[in-house]
Amino acid sequence: MKRTLAAAFVLLANAAFAQDPHAEHMAAAPAPQPAAQAQQPNWAKAAVDASPRHREWVNVKAPGNRTVSAFVVYPEVKNKATSVVVIHEIFGMSDWVQMEADELAAAGYIAIAPDLLSGLAPLTDNNAIGKAIRDLPPDQITSDLNAVADYVAKLPAANGKVAVAGFCWGGGQAFRFATNRPSLAAAFVFYGAGPDSPDAIEKIKAPVYGFYAGNDARIGATVPKTEEMMKAAGKSYDVVTYEGAGHGFMRAGDAPAADPGNKKARDEAWARWKAILAKL
Repeated sequence: MKRTLAAAFVLLANAAFAQDPHAEHMAAAPAPQPAAQAQQPNWAKAAVDASPRHREWVNVKAPGNRTVSAFVVYPEVKNKATSVVVIHEIFGMSDWVQMEADELAAAGYIAIAPDLLSGLAPLTDNNAIGKAIRDLPPDQITSDLNAVADYVAKLPAANGKVAVAGFCWGGGQAFRFATNRPSLAAAFVFYGAGPDSPDAIEKIKAPVYGFYAGNDARIGATVPKTEEMMKAAGKSYDVVTYEGAGHGFMRAGDAPAADPGNKKARDEAWARWKAILAKL
């Protein structure tokens, strides 16, 4: 089986997580090499591998002659399901992102996680991956996400409703995607900054749900201004801050030896997220 570019990013992201506490198609992604597994117990990969749900890598055609690699997981439900586009952290695709997609499917939703670094040459270190993500053209990100959302909405198992969720850098992109796709059912922003332009916020049609950490001064400092602008524009922005948690608490709280504050925040955030999804 040929190694895909997405798999290279998975390898690098897994190594990154061991160093940074909040770092962040029809082809199966090969497992990370043993060196990466030796650096970090691969609990996320083990969880995905143990899942009974159908999962696959797909190639999604996007504008500009692009092909976006995306990981799809299907729920085991009788009726057609709502879909969620899952946007990865600053360190790209990872086993943990795939685990989140699988957990969404376990809750009854179709999850699709695009690799927004699709098409780039292999990168050699964490800083290079982060820089490549920060340098992605905004219009390309939007067109990639729109292509993936269009793809998942038309699957036979889908009911046509599409929400978006993102973490860290991906949280900011989830908020931004809500300014560019008015048909979204909802946007779930996990510790990501909101748009800084009132004109962008005016374009939002979907309700936005914020999940923030009490011990995250960098992102937390941006929330009041975002609340102010969303309120002035008459937009729905429901914010919860989880005290005792740090940035990246969704992944940190999943770890076997999770800090109690992160674990509590992760559990409460998942309960809230699923309760909102059930009402879409």
